[in-house]
Amino acid sequence: MELQEIKQNVKETRDKLLGILKGLTEEQLNERKDEDSWSIGQICQHLAKVEEIYVVAIKRGLQNTEESSVEHKSIDSLLDRKIKLAAPDIVKPTDEHYEYEDIIAKLNNSRQQFIEMLNALEDPTILSRRHFVHPAFKEMLLIDWVKSTYVHEERHIQQIQDIINGVR
Repeated sequence: MELQEIKQNVKETRDKLLGILKGLTEEQLNERKDEDSWSIGQICQHLAKVEEIYVVAIKRGLQNTEESSVEHKSIDSLLDRKIKLAAPDIVKPTDEHYEYEDIIAKLNNSRQQFIEMLNALEDPTILSRRHFVHPAFKEMLLIDWVKSTYVHEERHIQQIQDIINGVR
């Protein structure tokens, strides 16, 4: 999958998320079904934090000068919400009250950083030749980190849609 196609998937997934968020009330953004679940606002903060951390991780992976022997990882398992994944503390959301404008600003800021990092690559094929350790998938090619950005977001879009539709 070429970087241009990945960027298109990243854009389409974010557009889908923003479309879902548009028109939600502050109550809908902040409501939690119980203290162990996240609100829509918290999910969005988590997505922004993950994207910011991915930028840092990918840049660190790019600093490595050795060719990677790591195989491609299938990240499609991220879409299986029966497989529970615990978010590392660094990307867990806070308990703050979220307003629509703040959520959108966080998502736009993290996406801008992500796209700027991708656009700064002189040779995008380097993403398939370098790796970095992922908290869930362990050693992972940077191209798979990039792909997992929109797959992870799609997972949480499904979660948000379930919240909006009252699915428990």
